[in-house]
Amino acid sequence: MTIKYEWRGDFDNASLNALHADAFGTPVARTDWRARLERHSLGWVCAWEDGALSGFVNVAWDGGAHAFVLDTVVARHRRSRGVGAALVAVAAKEARAAKCEWLHVDFEEHLRPFYFDACGFRGTPAGLIAL
Repeated sequence: MTIKYEWRGDFDNASLNALHADAFGTPVARTDWRARLERHSLGWVCAWEDGALSGFVNVAWDGGAHAFVLDTVVARHRRSRGVGAALVAVAAKEARAAKCEWLHVDFEEHLRPFYFDACGFRGTPAGLIAL
């Protein structure tokens, strides 16, 4: 398995929608990811295997010191092989290069070992309002 990681990689919406559906077990959506990312993101990381999109992470930001990991997704057949951690590592490197000082993430409890152990995040107090 050779995976190529690309900051601000060129992808098509259909491929990213299909990857999300595969990873989350949902129907394929018709999200315009390109427009969303161009408007709200510092960047994103694509993982490519033999020309196919096999992983993705979005890095949103506040235009200053804070970047946020969103939409981390890895194809089911590539999970538990380091692809997600590598995506987050590239995201952290590029956020640092953009002079961000903090990289935030929130996640469901079952993902704690991934984000804390594999990616190096640490726990902090935070708040959340369900809207």
